[in-house]
Amino acid sequence: MNIQLDDLKGKEVEKLLREHLEDMFTHSPPESVHALDLTSLKAPNITFWTAWVEGNLAGCVALKELDKHHGEVKSMRTSSSHLRQGVAAKLLNHILIEAKSRSYTRISLEAGSMDAFLPSRKLYKRFGFNKSAPFDNYKEDPNSVYMTKIIHLE
Repeated sequence: MNIQLDDLKGKEVEKLLREHLEDMFTHSPPESVHALDLTSLKAPNITFWTAWVEGNLAGCVALKELDKHHGEVKSMRTSSSHLRQGVAAKLLNHILIEAKSRSYTRISLEAGSMDAFLPSRKLYKRFGFNKSAPFDNYKEDPNSVYMTKIIHLE
């Protein structure tokens, strides 16, 4: 698997992000959808990567800098043709390495509280994320689960 910085200009990436947003609106009420669209992902405080397997888009992930010590995982998505092949785990590991290289001491995320998001929450838990209070501009929401991982810099 090849994970690379992405400029968000490819048609495959646009399609995967559109599927991601549609899926979020399928499983969450509109006021609880915090997924970013293509334009929002181009913000200067967001870095976006794609994962490729044999020339096929396998997934994507973004890292949003909240401040110089805190990042947020955004837009993590595995393409339907690569589900259950370890793509999400490799992308999450990549983000954690990047967060550490940026000297972040904390990385957080928001996930849906519904059953459809259970596999994602289990993955985050496996990587050391724990439930937390809302962070940044998030507010308490029964449709959201907030998770944070403390990063130990050595």
